[in-house]
Amino acid sequence: MGFFAFLLLGLIAGAIAKLILPGKQAGGWVITLILGVVGALLGGWIGGLLFDADMNEFFSLSSWLLAIGGALIVLVVYGAITGRKSRA
Repeated sequence: MGFFAFLLLGLIAGAIAKLILPGKQAGGWVITLILGVVGALLGGWIGGLLFDADMNEFFSLSSWLLAIGGALIVLVVYGAITGRKSRA
């Protein structure tokens, strides 16, 4: 899969992950889409390690599930980090 296809996969996975997560997440759509790309990378890496999955096919169900799963993980971690506001 080429760079732009992987970027598109991450952007769409981030949007889907934002729709799946309940409640209001910190950050806007731009942050969510950037985190989706990071999540797609994370999902592909974890899928390669645990399941020996191949992320070379854009229209593969496993590629999409791993990218969305990775985006969900990144969005939850980002929400946990930015959700804590310190009161001085």
